[in-house]
This record gives sequence, structure tokens and C-alpha cells, in this order.
Amino acid sequence: MKVVSLVGMAGSGKSEAARIFEESGFIRIRFGDITDEEVKKRGLELNEQNERVVREELREKYGMAAYAKLNFAKIDLTLKQSDVVIDGLYSWEEYTFLKTHCGEQFYIVAVYASPKTRYSRLTGRLERGLTVTEAAMRDKAEVENINKGGPIAMADFTIINEVPLNDLKKEVKKVISRLREEY
Repeated sequence: MKVVSLVGMAGSGKSEAARIFEESGFIRIRFGDITDEEVKKRGLELNEQNERVVREELREKYGMAAYAKLNFAKIDLTLKQSDVVIDGLYSWEEYTFLKTHCGEQFYIVAVYASPKTRYSRLTGRLERGLTVTEAAMRDKAEVENINKGGPIAMADFTIINEVPLNDLKKEVKKVISRLREEY
């Protein structure tokens, strides 16, 4: 069984890629669900500001590998029945935690889109949408405070997502085929 983690900046297309992996039989685990659950538990509105506070607090409490640690039991249990796709691994520490615990069955797929493309997508989102300023601030915070660049740099596969959704689907399916054939 394989653990495939999708990495990339907000708006790059990770969640769309995750859906395609799901359609191909992978079970999706979205790291951000932990943030959403905690925001709701606190009775706060789901928005970038509240989500950022919760993300930072969880990382302060559990370390920079927080989301990998908090999701690992779920990943391990799911691996007993299916391949797993992780939507939203962020930090270098999460990467090293999962690489250590999953070894050769762990793969990284980076989904890349330019800031201009991503910001356009994010401002048009109905759910979890951001303004251009919020998106730029999130990029800065994730690169500077979360060590997000490392996992992107270590990707086993990179998909450039400056394309229509049908083209993204073709590229993701190529990666899935390669994972199943070669690895």
C-alpha cells in the first residue's frame, strides 16, 4: 500500500488532485480537517484568520510535525485497507515524520501553479476563499513559518497546474499510473 501526499501552495489544485486520486481508489485524508474541527469546537467562524490561529497553536503544542502526528493513527488504519492520498501536508517536519514512519511506501506529488493563477482561483472560491492580500499573506506565512518549501522541493512527481481541469485530470492519472506500475 502507498501513502501519497499532495503538496503545494494554497490554490495550486491539491484538493482537485486529491479528488482524482479518490476516483482511482485512494482514500483521502485532509490534514486541514483537524483545523476545521478545532475552529468549530471553539465556536468560531471558519475563516483564514481563525484557521491560522488554530494552525499555529496546534504546531506550538505538538511541534511542526503536528498534523502528521495527529493524523498518523488514521493513516495507519486506512493503509490496512487501501492506498492513501494526503491532501495538505505542509511542513518539512511533517514530511520527515511520514518518510520515517512510512518509508519506501511514501511519495510526494507537488502541484504547482503560479501565484497569479492561484490568487485568481482563491478569490473565486465559494468555500475558503481569500482576497489577493490574504492569499499573499498566507503564502508568506507558510513559506517563512511552516517550512512549506522543503516537501515541495522533495517531490517524487511535479504537476504544473496552469491548465483547465480536464488537463489536470490527465496529468494526475499519469502520476497514478506510474505509481502503480513502477513503484
